[in-house]
Amino acid sequence: MSIAKLFCRVTLLLLCSLAVILTLLLGGNRDKAAAQSTSDVAAQNATPQNQSKRPAKRTSDMPGAVSGATYVGSDTCKNCHDEIYSKHFEGTPHFALLKGGEHGCEDCHGPGSAHVEGGGDKAKIVRFSQLSPEQASRRCLQCHESSLENMNFMRSVHLKNGVGCLGCHSPHHSTQPDHLLKTQQTQLCYGCHATQKAEFDRPYRHRVDVGLISCSDCHNPHGSFVGRQLRTAAGQFPVCTNCHTETMGPFVFEHVPVKQEGCTSCHTPHGSTNPRLLRVSQVNLLCLQCHSPTASGNVPQIPSFHTQNAKYQACTMCHTQIHGSNFDEFFFR
Repeated sequence: MSIAKLFCRVTLLLLCSLAVILTLLLGGNRDKAAAQSTSDVAAQNATPQNQSKRPAKRTSDMPGAVSGATYVGSDTCKNCHDEIYSKHFEGTPHFALLKGGEHGCEDCHGPGSAHVEGGGDKAKIVRFSQLSPEQASRRCLQCHESSLENMNFMRSVHLKNGVGCLGCHSPHHSTQPDHLLKTQQTQLCYGCHATQKAEFDRPYRHRVDVGLISCSDCHNPHGSFVGRQLRTAAGQFPVCTNCHTETMGPFVFEHVPVKQEGCTSCHTPHGSTNPRLLRVSQVNLLCLQCHSPTASGNVPQIPSFHTQNAKYQACTMCHTQIHGSNFDEFFFR
C-alpha cells in the first residue's frame, strides 16, 4: 500500500471518530437542556404553591397572646382608639405595616376579637405594660431581628440587666424623629450610666454632650460580640480607629499593648483630666508602667542613659509613632 493511500485512510478514520464524538456531546447537551427546561417549568409551577404555603407571621403565638382570638383589622381598633391611631400611629414608621398586607395594630398587640367582644376588656388584649422586658422584646424582634443592628439583642447586656426595647423606645409617644426614642439618645444613656456622664464633664473628653458624636457611634446598644457592646472598625480593628485612622495598622512593628490590650490600656475613652485622654498626667510615667527598670519578662527596659531628667520625660518626642511603625522597631518614625 502506498503512503498516500495509507494517509488517506488514517485521515478518514480520524474524521469519523471526531464526528461520533461531536454527535455524542451535542446529544448530551440537548438532553441536559431539555431536562433543565422541564425542571424550570416545574419550579415555576410549584413556586406559587410554595409561596401560598409559607407560614405568615403569627403574633398569636407570641408571649401574652389571648387564646382563640382572631384578627379584626386596624379599622376596628380605630373606632375606640382614634386619638392613638391618628396622632401616635399614622405618623410613625409602624404605619407602614398596613401597606404590606400585615395586621397593623394587631401585629404588636395580638388578635383583637376577644378584646372587642369583651367590650374593651383590657385582659383580652396584649398590654406591653404587663409583659416582662424579655417578652415585650420578643414581640418587637419578630420584625426587627432580621436587621444586623438588632440580631444580637436577646444576648445583649441590656436585656440581661432587664432593659428591653421599651426601656429606650416608645412606639406611640416618641419625642425624637429617629428610631422612636423616648428622649434624646445621650440623655437616655445617662439615665443609667451616671459614671460615664461624669467622665464626659472632665476637661478632656469626647464631645458627646455637644452632639459631635453619640454613644451609639462606639457602642451597639442592641448587643455585639465585643465587650461593653463595642462596635468594631473594618477588619475587626478597635472602633477608635474609625476616627483615629492613623493608629489602625496593621504595622510591621506593633506596639504590644495596642495590639493585645487595646486603646484603653493608655487612654480613658470617655474623658480624662489629662491631655489626649491619657490615664496619667505625664507621658513618661505612663510608659514606665511597663518599661520599668525593675520589670521582668520580655518587656524592653529603658536604656541606662534615659535618666528621667527633663530631656527624657516626654517619650513621644522621640518615639513619635508609639501606636506602631512600618519602618523602625523603636517607633522613631
